[in-house]
Amino acid sequence: MTLGELLVDFIAHEAGVPAGEATSWSALPGGAPANVAVGAARLGVPTSFLGKVGDDPFGRMLERALAAEGVETSGLRFEKGARTALAFVSLGDDGERSFHFYRHPSADMLYRPDEVDLEAVRQARVLHFGSISLIAEPSRSATLAAVEAAREAGVTVTFDPNLRLDLWPGADEALSGIFAAMGQAHVVKLSEEELEFVAGGVGETYARELARELDLLVITRAAKGALLIAGDTTQEVPAFETNVVDTTGAGDSFMAALVAGIVANPGIAEQPEALREVALRANACAAITVSSRGAIPALPHAERLVEFLAREHVTK
Repeated sequence: MTLGELLVDFIAHEAGVPAGEATSWSALPGGAPANVAVGAARLGVPTSFLGKVGDDPFGRMLERALAAEGVETSGLRFEKGARTALAFVSLGDDGERSFHFYRHPSADMLYRPDEVDLEAVRQARVLHFGSISLIAEPSRSATLAAVEAAREAGVTVTFDPNLRLDLWPGADEALSGIFAAMGQAHVVKLSEEELEFVAGGVGETYARELARELDLLVITRAAKGALLIAGDTTQEVPAFETNVVDTTGAGDSFMAALVAGIVANPGIAEQPEALREVALRANACAAITVSSRGAIPALPHAERLVEFLAREHVTK
């Protein structure tokens, strides 16, 4: 189960062009928690999504898109007082992205605690969330209510900040929100940039301290692969060579594979070899995702992942 923002990504067709100068776009489903839900579903994991969209054509399109992927949407709510969030994504020549969000406010920000299906949360194996839904009320309280219910029911809680600093009132508020969320999670994934943000110049030192409070901490490092810290065990897992077209959704694809591994084996953090295999699969999913445009459209199905692993090579 994932909870958070579900939005429309407008992806610019022209690479290396600022958003204000792009002339054509593709409208694609997006939002980090929704991407994770679809990614896990494509890997064969029963998945559901909790959140809110506008009662508008974009919101209904997003509902259909999740349902078409096999994601359970009974927990999706519709808001008449605000529109579905939009994100305009422009790509650099290297495939790196810049985002321009339209959410002032958007429907996902108005998700209320009384709209959360807490019984569904309690029945889940994993609850995954990010930091965007923690930025403002009432979605902050809705998210924390779900996390509390999950923890009380023994559900594994996973957290990926998916930091978008320009959406927060300021850096201090972002730090406070992320620290609070990490304190409620069992598994945390941070990119190198996010680790630098929360830890300053003592990234790896802080990472090892943080990992003591978690079952598992994962640091994703793009072409350098991933660093896994579980208890006293630290592993470096290499990445796969790939042609980078669009990095949108890479971290979400990694997270989806990680969640799939946790669902299949809840004690995997205590099994180094099994954990390494899951992380290799997660790196492969990320490599597949960045090799084509968009987030959800690029997320691999299980069959594609198997084919990729059979013929590709990890980086040195």
